[in-house]
Amino acid sequence: LKLIANFGAGTDHIDLAAAAARGIMVTNTPGVFTDDTADIAMEMIIGLPRRVREGIALVRRGEWTGWTPTALLGVKLAGKTLGIVGMGRIGQAVAHRARAFGLAIAYHNRKRLPAAVESMFGARYVDTLDALMEEADIVTLHSPANAQSRQMIDARRIGLMKPGACLINTARGDLVDQDAMIAALEGGHLSGAGLDVYPDEPQVDPRLLALPNVMTLPHIGSATREGRAESGHKVIANIRAWADGHRPPDQVLSALKNAG
Repeated sequence: LKLIANFGAGTDHIDLAAAAARGIMVTNTPGVFTDDTADIAMEMIIGLPRRVREGIALVRRGEWTGWTPTALLGVKLAGKTLGIVGMGRIGQAVAHRARAFGLAIAYHNRKRLPAAVESMFGARYVDTLDALMEEADIVTLHSPANAQSRQMIDARRIGLMKPGACLINTARGDLVDQDAMIAALEGGHLSGAGLDVYPDEPQVDPRLLALPNVMTLPHIGSATREGRAESGHKVIANIRAWADGHRPPDQVLSALKNAG
């Protein structure tokens, strides 16, 4: 084995250190699914506060009895604070979309973005994750999965969130302590969760499926015809470059850094 050409941006399923130690090159397809994943995140950012899943279920059960002034009352998005954890390509694409809905954008990142970039998205930097969790009405996760980020959204940090806040995860299931999240949902501390990823995919905890205020999707953040085709083209380009003796355009450099 000389090359691992990954179809997708995430490489958390590949032992990069082991690959580097064996001289195996790793490539991926970054930047392809930015808009696609941001769109799915926005679907849940909009749908959870407005209780869309509950409304769909009500109609499909044949239990809707007509309009009433107090049925399925949600909360208005405009003026609420969206907390973005991880302000890379996808986080920025979410900020761009969310700003159009009147959401105030706050974010936490390992490194603060330049002022010009913050201004572009109307984003405000929060220097600790704890502080972001405390002030956001909706928290959306866009961080990579690694040893440092595993279960970074744990019981303590979920407890810091506002009563009635929502949690969105379209990044990786391992970022969240699932048991703690479920307890917060069942106990009413969180008003909803939107999930496209899970710790043990394709297994989904039955407790999540039983909760009416949880939107569960089958890891479709990247599932567009255009995105998958472009990713395939990138895979082929990486393989061709490697086979021709050139450095592939999307070599995963962290695999080299982990070699020692």
